[in-house]
Amino acid sequence: MVVRLRLARFGARNRPLYNIVVSQARTARNSKPMEIIGTYDPIPKPAPDGEGKPFKDIQLDITRAKYWLGVGAQPSDPVWRLLAMFGLIEPQWKVVRIPAQQEDKALYEKVQKVKLIADGASKTTSTTSTTTTS
Repeated sequence: MVVRLRLARFGARNRPLYNIVVSQARTARNSKPMEIIGTYDPIPKPAPDGEGKPFKDIQLDITRAKYWLGVGAQPSDPVWRLLAMFGLIEPQWKVVRIPAQQEDKALYEKVQKVKLIADGASKTTSTTSTTTTS
């Protein structure tokens, strides 16, 4: 079975609190995990000194996270971003792909523009070199 690092939601309505857990991939979100390795509070809290930016509270047992990553546990996308903040793994960048039909249409339009420019350039050179005699 695949082991995943993921978020399990706890807390009250409109006040989420997440546990960062290690669990089997096919179990329910809030089922009993194999291990709880941290917590994440996504609601920004004001800075303690009253100045500065608000912060989100993230607590993580780094040694256990490294262990589970080492034995092949796969982090979910939100956990991947949290682990990247701690520097445990490289950030994951999403690749935006253009559907093939739109890509073909864009390529067709570029080719047409190049042809128009080439046709316009050849017409201007041919009209300037032609002289009429009467």
